[in-house]
Amino acid sequence: MKKATKAEIQIIKEAFQEKYADAVTELSYKNEYELLIAIILSAQCTDKRVNIITPALFEKYPSVFELADASLDDVKDLLKSCSFFNNKSKNIIKMAQSVIANYDGEIPRVQKELMKLAGVGNKTANVFMIEFEGANLMAVDTHVYRVSHRLGLSDGKTVEQTEAHLVKKLKDDLHIFHQAMVLFGRYTCKAISPDCDNCLFPHVCKTTKSFKPQ
Repeated sequence: MKKATKAEIQIIKEAFQEKYADAVTELSYKNEYELLIAIILSAQCTDKRVNIITPALFEKYPSVFELADASLDDVKDLLKSCSFFNNKSKNIIKMAQSVIANYDGEIPRVQKELMKLAGVGNKTANVFMIEFEGANLMAVDTHVYRVSHRLGLSDGKTVEQTEAHLVKKLKDDLHIFHQAMVLFGRYTCKAISPDCDNCLFPHVCKTTKSFKPQ
């Protein structure tokens, strides 16, 4: 597969910056506690589904203090329509307990500290920092992976390799490019039947193959 040239990378950056400069996550949240839980739940689950589930969860457990003492079975019942709800239920309770024990009940806003919490890996921490702090970080989900490969921005076989390629090539405003590629991949550059007629840069696209990380 051909790699994007420097000129093509500039075209991609300018198009994304123009269209998606003010883009934010489609997850619904009111504060950092709700945002972190929504991101944890969104792993291999749609934002739409997460937004259906979370209102009842947040009503019953409005902060880490209530969630830390929650019944696991009750949380499982609230999350049962979410993928991997058993593990996610355990993780968000453990996360709440850790935040109280180690951070005085305040969700940390440092990537390395976030990654110490149950259910929070590199991608989840980066998405949180991008959304809440506008951090210059890249988070690679299935949409970002697919779009970056179709546009020749990466040929990495893994999420980690792809993230490194994007950081190196895009450099600045990574928070914009993350949101842009998520939304562009979700609604235009779809895995199946991409809407090529409404592509921002058909002259840059290398393939419509549906890439998935190994």
